[in-house]
Amino acid sequence: MAGWDEDDLRRIGAATELRVASRRSDGSLRPYVTIWHVAVGDALYLRSAHGPENGWFRRAVRSGTGRVWSGGVEQDVTFRLADPALGPEVTSALHAKYDRYGPGPVGAITGVDAARTTLLVTPE
Repeated sequence: MAGWDEDDLRRIGAATELRVASRRSDGSLRPYVTIWHVAVGDALYLRSAHGPENGWFRRAVRSGTGRVWSGGVEQDVTFRLADPALGPEVTSALHAKYDRYGPGPVGAITGVDAARTTLLVTPE
């Protein structure tokens, strides 16, 4: 599995928002959903702000593939649940990036339910 191009990951990570779309069974993309995200090390992570029942998250897990668009980069990707041991590091990075928006919005992506929805996103 190839990793992210360093410049692409830097550009995506620096952007405030990311658009994510999962693939349907026929290969077409669902509509993009705008979410927050974080790059940690050489990896990209997403979380569901409303826990595992959020529609975009369920569809991404089910399909395992899709596309992201952020920072001028549009990339076909795969989605898989991240190693739970990375949760605290992802949470810290999310706080560092988004705390300026206040405890309500940030709490939605750093709480216990959200931490269980951490997806590792890798380029195809």
